[in-house]
Amino acid sequence: MDLIAVLIGFGVGAIVGMTGVGGGSLMTPLMMGVFGLPPAVAIGTDLWFAGLTKISGSIAHWRHKHIDNAILWQLLAGSIPASLATIALMHATGVTKAWGSALTLALGIALLLTAIVVFFRPAWQAVGLRLERWIPAERKLPWTIASGVLLGVLVSLSSIGAGAIGATLILLLHPRLDARKLVGTDIAHAVPLTLVAGVGHATLGHVNWPMLATLLIGSIPGIWIGAQLTRRMPERLVRALLCAALLGAGLKVIH
Repeated sequence: MDLIAVLIGFGVGAIVGMTGVGGGSLMTPLMMGVFGLPPAVAIGTDLWFAGLTKISGSIAHWRHKHIDNAILWQLLAGSIPASLATIALMHATGVTKAWGSALTLALGIALLLTAIVVFFRPAWQAVGLRLERWIPAERKLPWTIASGVLLGVLVSLSSIGAGAIGATLILLLHPRLDARKLVGTDIAHAVPLTLVAGVGHATLGHVNWPMLATLLIGSIPGIWIGAQLTRRMPERLVRALLCAALLGAGLKVIH
C-alpha cells in the first residue's frame, strides 16, 4: 500500500508539473477511492499535501518578484477569515454525518467547477477584459476580497479551489496582470490558505500523517519530471485528459 501511495504521489506530482493544476483536484478523490479514507480525512490530508508541495514554488516566485502583493493581501483578507470561520463552525457543530455529506457534496461541486475552469482556460482573459466595463479599477478591491472569501470556504470544505479556480478568479478581475504574476500570486495565496485550513482540519483529527509523508515522497520527483515533460506534450492534450479525469471524479463523488 505504501508503494501505491508513492506511485499516486508521483503521478499527481507529474500532472501538477505539466499543467500547474490538478493536485488537490485529483488527490482527494484518489485517497477516497483507492485508500478508502473518509471524505473529511482525505480533504484534511490533501490540504497539507497541497500546501507543502507549493511552498518551494511560492519562494521561487517571490525571489523572482512574480507576486502582486496588493492582490495577494486582498485575497488573504477574505480567504483566511473565511477559512477560520468555516473550521470554527465545524468545531462548534461537531463532525456529524450531515457534515460528511456536505463535505462530499462540496468536493464534487469543486471538482466539476475545476474541470470547467481548466477546459475554458484560454477564454477567461477575454471575459475579464469585457468585465472591466462593469468593474473598473476603483471597484476591484471588494470583489477581490469577496473572491478570497469564496476560496476560503471552498478550500476548507473540499481542499480544492486554491489552484485553478483561484487563478481564474484573479484573471477575471485582473485580466491585464502579467502571466507570471498571475501564477506567482495564485501559488503564494494557496500556501497560507491551504495550511491554515489544514491546521484546522488537523485539530479535528482529519489528517492521515503517515499517508501524507508517503505521498510527498512520490510527488517531489514527480513534479520535477512533469515540468520536463510539459515541453514535449501538447498542452491541449494534457488539458483534455485532466478535464476528463476531473469530470469523472466529480460525477462519481456526487453520485
